Amino acid sequence: MRITKRTNIAVRLLMYCAANPDRLVTKSEIAKACNISENHLAQVINQLSQLDYLSTHRGRNGGMVLARSADQIRIGSVFRHIEGDLPIAECFADADNTCPLTDACRLRLALRDAAEVFYASLDEITLDSLVCDNANLLTILQPVACVR
Repeated sequence: MRITKRTNIAVRLLMYCAANPDRLVTKSEIAKACNISENHLAQVINQLSQLDYLSTHRGRNGGMVLARSADQIRIGSVFRHIEGDLPIAECFADADNTCPLTDACRLRLALRDAAEVFYASLDEITLDSLVCDNANLLTILQPVACVR
């Protein structure tokens, strides 16, 4: 299974915010630290704030922070929200499905089951567990502090 670029950016952005919990972080610093274009990042910031993962503050001293604690953010939930209803294969698409095997295909069932297991596995992971006590990541993201 391959995740979209938007989901990848969303998780990096959330990890950066989790690694810097005691201050507002800026779009430009996240873009630099996480190697993300500011244009792509702006779109993801907007979506994450609408989904109540981020709290954004405008203005000269603006920035963003997590809207809830890192231990309350499940990675499976983030993936579901960002990935949305993207089909994992053509046969899952309502409009663009041209596969003549769809109604009898057992692979389709296996893929659906595998996707459910994939998301269930990610549901066990919190944002906090990705960041805290991860010295290598915290060094890269240059955190102020890591709060449990």
